[in-house]
This record gives sequence, structure tokens and C-alpha cells, in this order.
Amino acid sequence: MRGKILSLSVCAAIIISFSGCYYDVDEILYGTSSCDTTIAITYADFIAPLLDDNCNACHSETIASGGVITDNYASVKTIADNGKLYGAISHAPGYVAMPKNGNKLDDCTISQVKKWIDSGVLDN
Repeated sequence: MRGKILSLSVCAAIIISFSGCYYDVDEILYGTSSCDTTIAITYADFIAPLLDDNCNACHSETIASGGVITDNYASVKTIADNGKLYGAISHAPGYVAMPKNGNKLDDCTISQVKKWIDSGVLDN
């Protein structure tokens, strides 16, 4: 009987020690994803397609929900310069979170939009 208890104790100790070696590190499990904000963020190649995919259905010149237009550079420049664009997509306090009734844009995309704004809201 004493031998069985000793054997069970040894087995339990081994099992417990192996479970202690397991760890969840997101980078190991899922890999790392990087956000490249060193690339040139242009209106034509990045901002306009982003707005077309996420904003223009409700904020075009023909609809202009909330009086906001995102389907042309001049209108986008206005909301970028006054902070409404970044405030809305970053869900900042005091701004209406956009896309409305949709998922927040990912942090990388928001960072890239911020870079475009900080770089002078160029029409390039």
C-alpha cells in the first residue's frame, strides 16, 4: 500500500512539473504583427481607399450623414485639420465613434491615418 502511495505521489509530481513548463506567449502562439508607420501614407493610395471602404457609404456628397463628407479631398482635409477625423476613428471622448455601428478600425490603421494628418494632410 505504501508503495502505491509513493508511486502515485511521484507520478503526480512529474505531471505537475510538466504542466509548469507550459506558457502562453501571444508572440509565440500567433506571431508578431508589425505596424509600419515609416511608409509614405498618401491620400490617393491609402486614405481615399480607406474612406471609401469604411465611410463613404454614409458620408458622400449625396448623403452627408451628420454633415460630414469623406468622398473628396477638400472635405476630408477640413475634418482632418479640425480633429474630427482622428477623434471619430480613434473613438476619442467628445467625438462620435466611427464607423457607426461597426467595428473600430485597427490600431495600425488609426496610427497610419494619424501619421498622414501629422505630416500635413497632403493631397498626394
